Amino acid sequence: MLMAQVERYILLRQTLGYKIHDKAENLRTFARFAADRGDTHVCVSTAMNWAAAAPSPHARHIRLRDVAHVARFLHAEDAAHEIPPDLPHAPKHRVLPYIYTPEEIVQLIRAARRLRESYPLRRQVYATMLGLIAATGLRISEALDLRLHDMLPDGVLQIRRAKFGKSRLLPLHPTVVTVLGSYLQERRRLAVTDDHVFLSPGNQRIHPTLANYTFRRICRLAGIAPIRTRSPRIHDLRHTFATRVLEQCSTRREAVARHFVALSTYLGHSNIANTYWYLEATPGLMTDIAAAGETLIAGEGR
Repeated sequence: MLMAQVERYILLRQTLGYKIHDKAENLRTFARFAADRGDTHVCVSTAMNWAAAAPSPHARHIRLRDVAHVARFLHAEDAAHEIPPDLPHAPKHRVLPYIYTPEEIVQLIRAARRLRESYPLRRQVYATMLGLIAATGLRISEALDLRLHDMLPDGVLQIRRAKFGKSRLLPLHPTVVTVLGSYLQERRRLAVTDDHVFLSPGNQRIHPTLANYTFRRICRLAGIAPIRTRSPRIHDLRHTFATRVLEQCSTRREAVARHFVALSTYLGHSNIANTYWYLEATPGLMTDIAAAGETLIAGEGR
């Protein structure tokens, strides 16, 4: 009964245009947990116990927040549903990214082409997807959500209602257009009804968990950072793209400002402060920009 109510809430949110992949997975997990305890309604004690099993304070906050959202929705119709209290929001500390060298990106793509061909185009799917993310800084969710009609004329990629509900158009480098075009020719030959660009073994959108699992396999094949305690992530390709772009930034103040605004727009950031974070995340880059800033200030004082 509770699972049906949760599914109704998820469907409503999706119908309204919200991207709630992670929230939906959280709520379904909670509903199964509650059902195992015999609950037919949202109970505060159950929600607190489920949230307590999360691996970090931030994750516990997210779990309880998601349950509170669905509980408020259901409570409006049935007062038997209890609304969990808010947990203090634990600050989320960003993990410093792994910045790939150009040679490592080539190794990743070559390793993807050595994957076991367990379903049609598996090697091409991951080689093309990783190359596209490295060349554009796409979020993994954006790459997985791409549809066949999102490749527009004149080498422009359409990103529809991504994070924060924002859409944007990305002009692609001619080399990227060529590689992606060759892949799409092969992709369109598949007799499948799903129109996602990158497909799973079931000919559907690839689940992020599967994408991350396969990426770890690719990293092992490529021999990248085998002794690190935290393995490189797909998302680090986005960080690498941003870092390489900033490294090409001019030291002139007006050029720096334009560069950051353009990069922030291209990456789909909701706030330019998220783009500035790449300076902090890359100490060498921050030092270079700081030195350029000191030069500018010294010049103005003359």
